[in-house]
Amino acid sequence: MIHAILPPEVVAVTDAELGLDEAAVLASLYPVEAEQIAGAVAGRRADFAWARACAREAMTRLGVPSGPIVRGGRGMPVWPPGLVGTLTHTDGLRAAALAPADRVRSVGLDVEPHEALAAGVLEAVSLPEEAAWVRAISAEMGSVHWDKLLFTAKEATYKAWFPLTRRWLGFEDAHITLVPDLRRGAGRAGTRQDDHGGHRDDNDDATTVITGSLRSRILVDPHAVDGGPDLLVFDGRWVVRDGYIASSIVLGRPGVDSVGP
Repeated sequence: MIHAILPPEVVAVTDAELGLDEAAVLASLYPVEAEQIAGAVAGRRADFAWARACAREAMTRLGVPSGPIVRGGRGMPVWPPGLVGTLTHTDGLRAAALAPADRVRSVGLDVEPHEALAAGVLEAVSLPEEAAWVRAISAEMGSVHWDKLLFTAKEATYKAWFPLTRRWLGFEDAHITLVPDLRRGAGRAGTRQDDHGGHRDDNDDATTVITGSLRSRILVDPHAVDGGPDLLVFDGRWVVRDGYIASSIVLGRPGVDSVGP
């Protein structure tokens, strides 16, 4: 599902593509990685290992020698020179998305189960105007858990932001706008459009794919430390599919026109 919301410059790999079992994935950790995660519970160790196995497969596809991926500040993955990327994991799905640093400035990706946030969480992760919008569109278009989508967009924003600033970005520090695709005839072969611009498989009416765009407007000091332009606005894509919801943000290098949502 995540491949559909990333541009060609970004190589994405999910755990389902690896053809490995958990024992093999855990055994593939480099000693420095295993040391970093040694004190964690079993589930956390598994997520850590699977995400890194996905990242190493992405490196191979990019023609880059694989190596350890340690945790840096605030858990940020430290990539080999010449690469940028992001990791994500949730119940039943782990993934990595990597790109050449000479074409892509930063990548943010977050995947979560497509279900509502727990009571009270929306208010904790949103601005008042965002929360009001979520409630309004949820009443109009209930096929999407808009509160969870907003959360994934906030997380993707932070993942794209932190490597370029090394500063915290709170939920209140970015304003998210979410727009569903309403294009007709945009479905893939073997599908039909639903009423909201997504599409349904002809053979499985319970499976709905809904896509859209997102814009994240930064509300705090936008200065970046990588020498690039200030981080004023992030544009990205989102998708709901197969019981998951995902948001992505890909920032191209200045002058690289082909990179985009």
